[in-house]
Amino acid sequence: MTYLYQALSQRVDAWRTANYPCDEFPAIREILEFALEEGDSGQLRYLRRAQLRALETYWYLRLVLGTPKVPELYEQLFEDLPDRLDAMGVNEKLFKEAKYNYSALIQRVREDNQFVRDNHLESLRESLTLDYASYILALAMGAGKTILMGSIVATEFAMAMEYPEGPFVQNALIFAPGKTILSSLRELADVPYDKLLPPRMHKPFAASLKLTFTRDGDKQIPIVWGSTFNVIVTNTEKIRIQKPNVRANAQQARLFAGTKAEEQTELANLRLQAVASLPHLAVFSDEAHHTYGQKLLGKWEKDKETGELVFKDDGIKKVRRTIDYLAAETNLVVVINATGTPYFERQPLRDVVVWYGLGEGIRDGVLKELANNIKVFDLGDGEADTLVANVIEDFVRDYWAVRLPPVGGNPGAPARLALYFPNIETRDELRGAVESALALRGIGTDTILAVDGKSSEATRRQFEAVARNPDAPERVLLLVNMGTEGWNCPSLFATALVRKLANSNNFVLQAATRCLRQVPGNTVPARVYLTDSNKKTLESQLAETYGTSLKDLGAQQAERVEREIVLHRPHLPPLLIKKRVLRYRRKVGDPASTAPLHFTVPTDVAAPAGITVETLTPVQTASGNTTLQKVDGGGDQLPAPPPELDAYTAAAELAANYHLPTAEVLAALRQAYGAGADVPNYHLDALGLQIEAQRAQYEAHFEEIDVAIALVKADGFDRTERGGHSVYTARISFAKDKEKLYLSAADTADATHALARSFHYEGYNFDSLPEAGFLQWTLGQLQNEAHQIEGVWFTGGITDPAKTDLYAEYLGDDGRWHRYTPDFVLRSADGKHLVVEIKRDSFSPDITADLARLGRGEAPQTLEGKKAVALKQWEGLNPDKLAYHVMFADGSELKTEGYAQVRDFIRGA
Repeated sequence: MTYLYQALSQRVDAWRTANYPCDEFPAIREILEFALEEGDSGQLRYLRRAQLRALETYWYLRLVLGTPKVPELYEQLFEDLPDRLDAMGVNEKLFKEAKYNYSALIQRVREDNQFVRDNHLESLRESLTLDYASYILALAMGAGKTILMGSIVATEFAMAMEYPEGPFVQNALIFAPGKTILSSLRELADVPYDKLLPPRMHKPFAASLKLTFTRDGDKQIPIVWGSTFNVIVTNTEKIRIQKPNVRANAQQARLFAGTKAEEQTELANLRLQAVASLPHLAVFSDEAHHTYGQKLLGKWEKDKETGELVFKDDGIKKVRRTIDYLAAETNLVVVINATGTPYFERQPLRDVVVWYGLGEGIRDGVLKELANNIKVFDLGDGEADTLVANVIEDFVRDYWAVRLPPVGGNPGAPARLALYFPNIETRDELRGAVESALALRGIGTDTILAVDGKSSEATRRQFEAVARNPDAPERVLLLVNMGTEGWNCPSLFATALVRKLANSNNFVLQAATRCLRQVPGNTVPARVYLTDSNKKTLESQLAETYGTSLKDLGAQQAERVEREIVLHRPHLPPLLIKKRVLRYRRKVGDPASTAPLHFTVPTDVAAPAGITVETLTPVQTASGNTTLQKVDGGGDQLPAPPPELDAYTAAAELAANYHLPTAEVLAALRQAYGAGADVPNYHLDALGLQIEAQRAQYEAHFEEIDVAIALVKADGFDRTERGGHSVYTARISFAKDKEKLYLSAADTADATHALARSFHYEGYNFDSLPEAGFLQWTLGQLQNEAHQIEGVWFTGGITDPAKTDLYAEYLGDDGRWHRYTPDFVLRSADGKHLVVEIKRDSFSPDITADLARLGRGEAPQTLEGKKAVALKQWEGLNPDKLAYHVMFADGSELKTEGYAQVRDFIRGA
């Protein structure tokens, strides 16, 4: 079976490969391309791969497919009817019952309760009955669903500003789980939107964004009704349509009016009306499975009067009623539901457009590995003390010395273990066994923290601090109904499920997988301890929630890894050179560009229509009703004086739009309209076309300017305070098979020397063995030769213009300018620099030929040659300050003849 999200994935892959074509709204290409850093590294600027894939899918749905409703989406993606029915979960038998009539089948799914119940089509019915576009983004724990929603909002708002008349979202309502609303708001507010939007789009977005959250007791949402670019974060209780409670005996008069419940209902409805006033609205539901309730789609109950089984609107319908109201009251553009699963009670949800599971999270390095680390004890509930002792022994042996990677000179947090108990009595009964097992290994009770739903506020704060504070002494956590969904503790390396746990709300699954949260740089896998009884429950919940098994999860290994690089030298001296920059100017010597600007008063532009006034009179109909009837003669047309601008204001606006001197435009306007005349506002577009016709003759040319090229820009890194010092970091991701190419100073022959002469950030993420070999060789030369070299820095791993200015630009075959960053820079004490590039030997003929063409004044012809020529031109402009050198590698070894120029530079020859 091919699911909806699988068919979409194939199309989105093709759209990406074609470079996001969208003729009507081409700015989306600029936004999606900005997600990747410039160059060949494929390094993501901020979003994780799962988030970018979801964002791409969202925009494919919006712009390429036109935001279809789910039934329309199935028709577009599955033109072949048998394939469509298969994807919808409808078998041939059901189609036969509908006499092979597709429309009749769909109608039956929508209306026939018994048919839906008998054939488990509840999720399909939900997808087919919505009158608006609504999609589910199913991303497993740790993938960053809240940040993804912020990315969608940011890109929608940016597109709305780019195309004011386009079909884009201008307001967003985000439903967050009640207990996490403040953390959701904080995460949305802290998203670095400048890493999601190109600079020219980010500035107007940041100036216009208004982030609001609903607070208890507020009668209204503090927004301007009908305004734009609002993001409202709320929970369902504060805004959904509600009805007041009614006493069981409806005939009995209520003793009290204005109850608390009625007051809360009124406040919720007032807030809802404010949201309904906002145009171009999108609704997002964060942790949708939580917001919708345990019964995602409702439940079947017998009607008390007829005895017939009916589907009660429960769970999701509480939110749906609110969204339905908004869809009727304002122009609802799209609804996005973010959740962690594409399943409901093992039924695939039929409106899932993106699915990213636990296995993919492990492969991408977003989650810790579990390979060969799920340990099942053949012990019954009566042997829990033996289980606890064995878990403690195993954890202390394999994990007690484990820590998260150090950051900024500070040691990482130590590994922690969480033991989950079914109730407080069981925990207290087994606490002695935990303490004894630790004491046998010389570990004190100060490492234990017991937390439950009845714990004091101080204990709860202590528990919350464990996730954030690497110095917290607690390492063994005894938990009862705590530490599941929403608990983000990366230092948790192991979980143990003690005795049989309740299986409601996926508690076993949430507890077991809580140790999978990953941090960049960690290579130690997680571990899960289970009893046989909990294993069966976990297997069931994995299948129901993620469509996977313990065997599959245990066999999954990381294919990508994440690392956090730390900037050691945030203030490297800049490279002061001359550089050729592309400029545009009016063609020199073109008569049209030097002739005086001349306007002709537009005569073919109609003035704005006046206001029509209709006259109505009340009349009484034969049935006795009173209505309003239009008086014969139609409406009267009132003249509307066209809005006019004084000549100076019109000249200033036109001059600003077309980069012309205001005085020149003003003189042309006065000549056309008269010295004291005003200019009708509706003439400006036509006058602009006249300017374009007279002043559109431009040409490209290059200028030589002096620039200070920053090898590294600290402002482009994430800055945090650690140990009283500012630490600059960034997150990188690469394929696991390239992990051997990730080097820190400790991986060199002399770490102290390496830090003194290199590693301006750590670690270096090389792309090939010859690059790593070149650094090792150069460090050896600097240790053994007399020299005046200040440093050798690997620059090819950082290509983001926000982090470095070291890039040359070349014109690609696609007619667009691209950035190219060289691999290494060596700096001498006298201010001279050697820029070194490492290339495969197979590129030698192209580069050599194009460098020869440069010497003859000819244009380069090959891609690699264009890159080399762009950097060689720097050398030509700065012969006393900069030299450019290409070294070729044959396989994993650099060719020996390439070393001579580098050695001469080191020796000062």
